Amino acid sequence: MIIKICGIKNQDTLSFCEKNNVNYFGMIFYKNSPRNISFESAKELQNMSKKFKINGVGVFVNESVNNLKQYINYLGLKFIQLHGEEDNNYIKEIKKLNLKVIKKISINDEKDIDNIDNFNDADFFLFDYKPKKGELPGGNAKSFNWNIIKNIKINKPWFVSGGINLDNIHFLKTNIKPFGIDLSSGVEKELGIKDNQIINNFVEKLKHA
Repeated sequence: MIIKICGIKNQDTLSFCEKNNVNYFGMIFYKNSPRNISFESAKELQNMSKKFKINGVGVFVNESVNNLKQYINYLGLKFIQLHGEEDNNYIKEIKKLNLKVIKKISINDEKDIDNIDNFNDADFFLFDYKPKKGELPGGNAKSFNWNIIKNIKINKPWFVSGGINLDNIHFLKTNIKPFGIDLSSGVEKELGIKDNQIINNFVEKLKHA
């Protein structure tokens, strides 16, 4: 199962993720998030990752296309995650830059799954808890009813995000069987601060789940 850890902000955490065979690290460019990263820090992480197997993912929320293109070019991003209300035309425009797009699909009930039909040009889907009014677009440490996506049949790889922790990862791996998981608050010791020991515990538990 593919592992993506979102909200990485420093080189120590990135190095530890590499040692634990984490596949993707997310850099969040959303000012209202406690996991927001600066341009400069993101550049350092991207440069560092070139020596590693782990891939950097820029995470954006309703960013203008022109601004997003500047981020992509400056950082050399090969993967981006769109976590807002971006439409398929937006995705098509961004994909002209030769990269892979992960599109978030907010889930509250079964009919929300139909929204994947609106994003034919996305390369991956990420199923996440649908935030209520006043909540952040992601990183709320809340999960939706994962049974909604059990046995889902779609022709693209998909991640599960939202409220994944050491207590529920076994159920997720053995019953829902996603292509990948997206972790954030579940590997933090406090809001926005990743913890290497929790990351290690997660990876070990996944190996034996």
